[in-house]
Amino acid sequence: MATLLHIDSSVLPGEASSSRSVAAAFRTAWEEQHPEGTVIYRDLAADPVPHITAVAWSAGYVAPAERTPEQSAAFAAREMLMEELEQADAILIGAPMHNYSIPSSLKAWLDNVLLLGRTAGENPSAQGTPVIVVASRGGSYAPGTPREGFEFVQNYLEAVLGRTLGLDLDFIVPELTMAPRNPAMSQLVPLYEASRKRAFEDAAAKAKELAERLAA
Repeated sequence: MATLLHIDSSVLPGEASSSRSVAAAFRTAWEEQHPEGTVIYRDLAADPVPHITAVAWSAGYVAPAERTPEQSAAFAAREMLMEELEQADAILIGAPMHNYSIPSSLKAWLDNVLLLGRTAGENPSAQGTPVIVVASRGGSYAPGTPREGFEFVQNYLEAVLGRTLGLDLDFIVPELTMAPRNPAMSQLVPLYEASRKRAFEDAAAKAKELAERLAA
């Protein structure tokens, strides 16, 4: 049975969030393909993981028998998150753009699961695991747009998820999500609607493709 690790990080609830909505569509399609599978779900906005501390960080580089009680407790929380990452057959992450970057709650999760010599380094423990990131954003930061240079979500996640953790990374990018809410962007509503429609189609298609790939 396949296991999907599903992580949401948007501060907006339910359908008010594009990243949550598109990720939910992916998950629904995934569960249709894996009716007996397992989904591990983390809502980092509702139940945030702690930001990493010096104790939690240093514990990762100390032999278990040599850790202080404080280090052992701090590392136990990190280990649970790392094990979820390592045991997943596929990963789904909702990563909306917040002020040009990822939500701090998602950064905290990444800081906890990234450990050189285990999940990162020469042989990352989750290497090759497919990960779909729903990278929604209020405007457009595509190549050729005025704010192309402000795109720090995909670039950052490619460096961390792809190059550092060794995951097999793919993106779904719903754009212009602020168009229906911002009168100054009203002329962009048709482009927003087209992007949203494409994102939901991509979510369903990628979930099916990934299911077939894992079954092969």
